[in-house]
Amino acid sequence: MKKIKQKPTMDEKLNTLRAGVLGSNDGILTVVGVLFSVAVATPNIFTIFIAGLSDLLACAFSMASGEYASVSSQRDAESASVEKERQLLQTNFAGEKQTVIDFYMQRGITEETAIEIADELVAKKPLETLVNIKYNMELGRYMNPWSAAFSSLFSAALGGLFPLLAMSLTSGVYRWPATILAVIVSVGLTGFLSAKLGDGKVKTAVIRNIIIGILTMIIHYVTGEIMNQF
Repeated sequence: MKKIKQKPTMDEKLNTLRAGVLGSNDGILTVVGVLFSVAVATPNIFTIFIAGLSDLLACAFSMASGEYASVSSQRDAESASVEKERQLLQTNFAGEKQTVIDFYMQRGITEETAIEIADELVAKKPLETLVNIKYNMELGRYMNPWSAAFSSLFSAALGGLFPLLAMSLTSGVYRWPATILAVIVSVGLTGFLSAKLGDGKVKTAVIRNIIIGILTMIIHYVTGEIMNQF
């Protein structure tokens, strides 16, 4: 019998998007930091491009490995919680059933009705019920570390491309303004997306990200100038 592939849950989709937004933001800021530091030290565009590209690749793979490790730990914790509930159902079935009863009573259900609901649920799908009630998890559905890793990998690389291409494809007096503009627009966009995903204040997130981007460029520009004196 052909196994039906399950669609990602909303939590899984949001986790993947979160990894993508964070990866993009890190890609932008780390790459522009290297570009500014190197560009101050040398006008050679090939050297600047190679330095930026190397940092872009390092950042992308670093973000991906970090997301993989983080989500894998979360997945292990989720799996451990399921196993814990499986054992409790064997050793303390009455206590687990009472947990279900209490859950529904806390939501305004009468004790008599809550007992009836608990009887039916623990009889048909005890483990699924307890995992959902205690941990707000869907049995058998764990966070996918590979989705988060690939999302972070590609978004970090894509984010880093904005300042890299702006610096590499423009010349003369337009190079610095084009790169600064590319960074401001791209970090503003990631701020907007992060606010939307987290139900936060869009204006605050955008302004905060732009300020961080500008500070990043100033710090690395000054660092490059200082190092260029030696």
